[in-house]
Amino acid sequence: MACFLAPTALAIIVSIARRVFKGISQKLNLGLLEAMLWGGAILLAFEHLWHGEITPWPPFLTAMKTPEEWATALHEIAVAGTAMSVAVVAMWSGIILVQKYLAKVPEVKRIAVEKQITKTAR
Repeated sequence: MACFLAPTALAIIVSIARRVFKGISQKLNLGLLEAMLWGGAILLAFEHLWHGEITPWPPFLTAMKTPEEWATALHEIAVAGTAMSVAVVAMWSGIILVQKYLAKVPEVKRIAVEKQITKTAR
């Protein structure tokens, strides 16, 4: 129904933050997070459009035609949308951690080789 609105809101926030805080943005690779969030939000919006859950007239979401349905839509945004946003941020965090680890691997291998050389030289 409306679950794509939470990742879309987060994508807007990350897009603004990426442009305002350029130094931190590059360090944290916010461009990757931005791309992941926008890609997921657009894909979800397309899926909802495909199933007829989005209309070109207000209130734009078929799940929000009556005030009673607003509670259901807001619940879906809060539960499913937030869960999807957290999952995307968790995946992004994992990617960042793996990148940092892989950047250190050559240094760790170099130190191990140096230790092996010093052991055999004695």
